[in-house]
Order: sequence, then C-alpha cells, then structure tokens
Amino acid sequence: MTSRLLVVGGGIAGFGLARALWLRGVSCTLVERLPAPPGPGLGLNLPGNALRALAALGLADEVVDRGVRIRRREYRNQAGRLLFSVDEEAFWGEVGPSVCLRRGDLLEVLRASTPEVTPRWDTPLAGAELVDQGVRIQLGSGPAEIYDFVVGADGVHSSVRRAVLAAGNPRPSLMTEASWRFVAPNPGVDCWTVWSGARGTFLLVPVDPEQVYGYASATRGGAAGGDPRWLEETFAGFPGPVATTVEALLANPGRLYHAPVEEVRCERWSRGRLALIGDAAHATAPVWAQGAALALEDAIVLADLLAGRSDWTGVGAEFERRRRPRVAHVQAATDKMSRLAAMPARLRDLVAPVLGPRAYRETYRPLRTPVTQAVNGADLWPLCRWVGRDCAAGAGEGIAPAGGNHPTKVIRSHFARCQSPA
Repeated sequence: MTSRLLVVGGGIAGFGLARALWLRGVSCTLVERLPAPPGPGLGLNLPGNALRALAALGLADEVVDRGVRIRRREYRNQAGRLLFSVDEEAFWGEVGPSVCLRRGDLLEVLRASTPEVTPRWDTPLAGAELVDQGVRIQLGSGPAEIYDFVVGADGVHSSVRRAVLAAGNPRPSLMTEASWRFVAPNPGVDCWTVWSGARGTFLLVPVDPEQVYGYASATRGGAAGGDPRWLEETFAGFPGPVATTVEALLANPGRLYHAPVEEVRCERWSRGRLALIGDAAHATAPVWAQGAALALEDAIVLADLLAGRSDWTGVGAEFERRRRPRVAHVQAATDKMSRLAAMPARLRDLVAPVLGPRAYRETYRPLRTPVTQAVNGADLWPLCRWVGRDCAAGAGEGIAPAGGNHPTKVIRSHFARCQSPA
C-alpha cells in the first residue's frame, strides 16, 4: 500500500520538498490556498548555501542563468563611506555562487521540475487532527481526508502550525517591525550594497541587467512608516544611488510593497506525523538572507528521512533534531546583527570595520558545511566577545575591513557603560 503524503503550501519550501521527494521516488499531494501561481514578485538574495541546496535538487544552473551573480558585498554608512567589503566568490568558493533573482523565477523553476505534481490551487487548510497512524485533514469545504504524513510548508502565518502548537504566533523582528521592498531601475549599483544611517537602512542588489531589488527599513527597532514619504524623510542626504532610487519610487509608488517583518520562534516543529518546514517553522528577519536557503535545506533533510523509512512515526522528531542546531545558529546571528545595527550611528560606523567582518564570518562559515553533515556546535559568540580578537583572520576569505583603526577601547568603553548600574 502506498503511503499518502500531503504538503501544505506552494512556495519555495513546498515545491522544494516536492522536488526532493520526486528525486527519491516518493509521491505527494500539494495544496495551496492561493487561487493561482503568483507573478514575478520581488527579489530574492540566495547566498552560497542556497545554491548548494539547489544543486542537490539538480536546479542550480538554471537558477544562476535566471539571476545575477553577486560577486561582492559593500557595507557603507549614510555618507557613502565604505566600512567593509566582502568578496562573495572568494568566501563561498566551491560551495556555490551567491545569486539574486526574482522570487517568481525561482518558484517557476521549482514548479517546472515537478511536472508530475499537480498543485491543488485555491485549497486552504481548514483543520488538522492527529489520529491513529496518520492525520485527518479538512481541505476547504471538501470531505475529511486521512494522510499518513502532513508537512506544513505554508509560511509565516501557517495553518498547519496551529495543529502542532497552541501558540507560536509570529513576532516582530528585533531590527525593524516593518519594511519597504521594491524592484526599481538600477541607479548604477554593480554589487550587493547597503547604506546604514541613524534612522534607516537601505539595500540595493542587482536582480537583472536593468533593475535592482531593494529593501528599506528602520535601523534601531520600530517600523518603517507606512507612507511612502517615510523613505524621502528617512533617507534624505544619503548618496546618489539611494536618492535616485527614492525619487524613482515616489514617482511610481506602485513598485513599493510595505509589510511587517515577522519572525517565528517555536519550541517544537513537529507533533506525531505533522511537521513544519521553512518559514512555517522558523521564519527569520532577512538580515542574513537565509529564508529560502533554510527552506530548501529543510526540504532535502526531510525528504531523505521520508524516503529512508517505512515507518514515518518518528520522522518529524528526527527532522527537528537534525535541523535545530543550524537554524538556531542563524537565529542567534540575526539577533546579534540586529543589536549591532541598533548602536548609535557614530559608534556603529567606528566599530563596523571590526565587528561587521567578524559577524559575516561567524554567521556564514558554519553554513558552508553541507546539510548532510551535522553542525558541529559552532561557537556563537555574544557581541561583547568579538572585542579584541584579531580581525585579520578574514583576509583569506575575501573579507576586508575598511581603514586601519582598531576600535577595541571604544567598544569596551561602550559595553562598560551599557552594563554599569544606573
């Protein structure tokens, strides 16, 4: 008898899992609440570990062809001064290139790779209940169905998560509660470039030969205002590429998308034969661009477990055991970078040439390990333990602080003031 497997969610996690299952000879049913496939959407930045996962799915070459290879990162202040840079190709090496493309293009590649899976569009999950040896599912207004295993790949506001957890609602991110995202004409940017000021952060990444994907948010908590004029007020005085892009967006506000920046931190991702993957389990603010990467890695690990076992009773718990350390590492790194961004602008500009490269290296180095190998307990240094360590260690990985000052004394003084009693 063939086991019945249901995937709820037709996004990157859902179709990534469908592809991984197909490669292992496991069939599935996929349902999605949207009435039809989404359009091109906004941009998506894929670091090297995301491309390694896509290579494991046999799709990396097509994704690279559809996007723009990101060879360099530049971190600048609001005056345009370079604080530090990263040679992305040197850092990721044989893991895979970093690529930026339209989200819809990645989804199209994933859908086309699973032609035998016919998605049931306009099919919301109405309920899920654990029963003996399976899960009873209510889809829309249709009759109840029994599945042997159900995967919630249905995003931040997951319906499946409510069946796994009583709580687990999304929370605002530490860095910003909301953001503006957009695709706009390229103002002359040739690499991943971010400018950070006292009130806001503005990111531009080439997404095709003529356009950039952009992300603008508050820098020190709070929300990016819901009126597009917030962009003009917050980024007044920023360098030419930012000013040009803001002007173009205000002239054509239909390009702008304003939304909350929410995270999901759950104490468990599985219950019986129900499991959560991707943003449904661990949505994280896009500080390190790991949403799609972690979702694709989840898909590969879960597919391996489902294909390798005849009894799926313990698959959810084992999946969680294997994936927790890597996800926890990304979550901790996200929180650390959010605290660094929340420093006063002058202090942040001074310490970023030391703390920024270290944060990049400490975050991404463990992610160069394939998902088939266990995360080896990467050292998650608190922010203050970065102080005084030799930053020359990043030179061979393409990470270059700008300037020659080593602001150890200033950092120590700042944390001493923060930790002293009032």
